[in-house]
Amino acid sequence: MQFLSRYGRTDWFGPLLVTILAAIIVGSLSPSFLSAFNIQVLLLAVAINALVAYSQMIIIAIGEMNLSVGAIGGLAAISFAGMMQVWHMPILPAALLGILIGLLGGIINGVIISLTGISAFVITLASLSIYKGINLGITEAQPFYGIPNLVKHLGNAPFLGPLPWLIIPTAIVGFGLWLMLTRLPIGRCILAVGGNRHAAELSGISIRLTVIVAHALSGAIAALAGILLCARLQIGQPTIGDDWLILSFAAPVIGGAVLTGGHVSVGATTLGVVIVAIITEALVLFNIDPFLVQVVLGVLILWAVGINRLREFRLKPLRRA
Repeated sequence: MQFLSRYGRTDWFGPLLVTILAAIIVGSLSPSFLSAFNIQVLLLAVAINALVAYSQMIIIAIGEMNLSVGAIGGLAAISFAGMMQVWHMPILPAALLGILIGLLGGIINGVIISLTGISAFVITLASLSIYKGINLGITEAQPFYGIPNLVKHLGNAPFLGPLPWLIIPTAIVGFGLWLMLTRLPIGRCILAVGGNRHAAELSGISIRLTVIVAHALSGAIAALAGILLCARLQIGQPTIGDDWLILSFAAPVIGGAVLTGGHVSVGATTLGVVIVAIITEALVLFNIDPFLVQVVLGVLILWAVGINRLREFRLKPLRRA
């Protein structure tokens, strides 16, 4: 009982139980779920979707939201593919420039928000339209097909058993974010700003710089997600990122993130991504309409918000004590 009481208060314990339970139920109903191929497909989805979730999570940490996550990721993806096809640029420079585009897109969001004081919702809604318009202007709504074979291989092949290559950059980013939020000063500043901006400012934290850094990180991570998805799809598709918005909020919220800021968890957010991936895979295995994924995500968000709210009420007397 002490074990359950202790770990039941953590963000990751509930999602971990749900993940294990969902895997057991789906695996028992469909043995093919636990096949090496299916696990590889599941991990490929997790590798990309986790980056999408991280890019929103870091903005939720400062008490804001970024509606342009998908547009930034899509712009970076088609830029990556276009530079290789049109300019015949090597893979690594094209990838670095793609991430740089995402970084600059995030910085622009952060600078405008911090200078004007206008809600991040409004600014990122406008930038979503701008970045998406640039995307369509570059591609003329036509995909880039000139993806090198090495990129296609890395986007789909495993390196050890069912473990795909794409899981490596995601693991590095996840560990880096965990280290930043728990060990580094900038991570503490981000959480402090999200928790109480007035108190953070009084303690000497630069609100403007913190907001810009958070949006810059969000843009860079979204760009990396777009590049990895481009490798996964083996095509520079202009629609990359169009369906990221709900997922980007669902996983952090399932992981216990407080939408008003100040509290996020990298591990729990990752588990939230895994839960969504398992449910999506189960719908495919059981021949259920895949469009129901959006319905499931909406229900999961409501469920997670309700659970988090209930936990806050339960912990409030203990905090007062």
